[in-house]
Amino acid sequence: MRINLFKRLWLLLLSVGPGIFCIGYTIGTGSVTSMIKSGSQYGLQLLWVLFLSAFFAWILMESFGRFAVVTGNTAINSFKNKLKWGKFWAVITIIGVVMGQWSALSGILGLTSNAIYEVVRLFFPIINESNYWAVLGIAIALIVIMYAFLLVGKYSFFEKLLVIFVTIMGISFILSMFIVLPSPAEIARGFIPRIPPGGNLMVAAFVGTTMSAPTFIVRPLIVKEKGWKKSNMKDQRRDALTSAIFLFVISATIMIAATGALFHEGKIVTKVLDMVYALEPVAGKFAVVVFMFGAMSAGLSSIFPILMVLPLLIGDYRQGKMDLKSPTFKLLAAVACLVGLVVPVLGANPIMAQIATQVATVFILPVVISGIIILINRKSLMGEHKANLFLNIALFAALAFSLVISYTGILGLNEYFTKL
Repeated sequence: MRINLFKRLWLLLLSVGPGIFCIGYTIGTGSVTSMIKSGSQYGLQLLWVLFLSAFFAWILMESFGRFAVVTGNTAINSFKNKLKWGKFWAVITIIGVVMGQWSALSGILGLTSNAIYEVVRLFFPIINESNYWAVLGIAIALIVIMYAFLLVGKYSFFEKLLVIFVTIMGISFILSMFIVLPSPAEIARGFIPRIPPGGNLMVAAFVGTTMSAPTFIVRPLIVKEKGWKKSNMKDQRRDALTSAIFLFVISATIMIAATGALFHEGKIVTKVLDMVYALEPVAGKFAVVVFMFGAMSAGLSSIFPILMVLPLLIGDYRQGKMDLKSPTFKLLAAVACLVGLVVPVLGANPIMAQIATQVATVFILPVVISGIIILINRKSLMGEHKANLFLNIALFAALAFSLVISYTGILGLNEYFTKL
């Protein structure tokens, strides 16, 4: 009976495979870092920003997914061939997405390797508080393992691997939330729109990590690889909605747990394990293990697809399909591995590296949204499935939201650098 239950859960998760892949792009240690830092510094005052970001992420996943199942086309290839100044539009999108993802990769790898070292030190206090070479060794081992997985070259394998990571991540963070759950009234107040003093940077980081441009750009490739066509319109819609719900729930649980463990104690995250050290007095080392399983799964679920992003987008630009086995794919993924080692090699603070890269990703988002608005409204491409009034209102609202957040990100970066 128990085996059948797990089998049904597994099949359910696999049925939303493209969404699971997109969650891997979206929820990583960057999300974990942003949610923890926000929860520790502002409580739940920015929960409304997370909700809006998840809502617009649903609209954009639905739009890009609908375009893919109706036309059979992918995003970058369609930007290139079907938009005015299309090649420039496509190249700018690729550059913006890859720069954001590669810089995030370095922070993710640095954060994950630091976290693993800190957990080991928690159980073996005799180990030195900091060990540059040990952390670097962990980072190298992680990136080598992820690259070895990429060499398998099968989408179905990648999808199953991400299902495992995302499932562990979700369960771990939900358990962590219930350990230090704030009052329902406090959670409800988090949906009242307001930005606390000094919160501009975190608002931009939230949107950068939840309304993640590569999530939408890569989605048509994944939908196409899945073999979905017009007959799978309902599957696509369910997948997009399920993905958005997962994005909000998992991210919100992290922020709620950080609020319960840190905010009311006046503690602000400055180190990788500030969150789990706060949980330990409440639930012991069990809390550390649970939370770190979630954080590590978030990191691994992001490292994996980020290594693929440049070769996937180049394959999209050239042929409009997913390229997983060519020498170019392997070479570009290897280059991404080297880029990912920058933060561990330099020994930089992975917390600030993550927040800075999450903010940087919001600036390409208006370009991506503008592209799909044009494409999904072309009757020659979409026929009867072109965007209706509701979808257009939502898309233009998403565009306006992204422009406001880009401006907020500029203000936030200015505030941050002014303080330095």
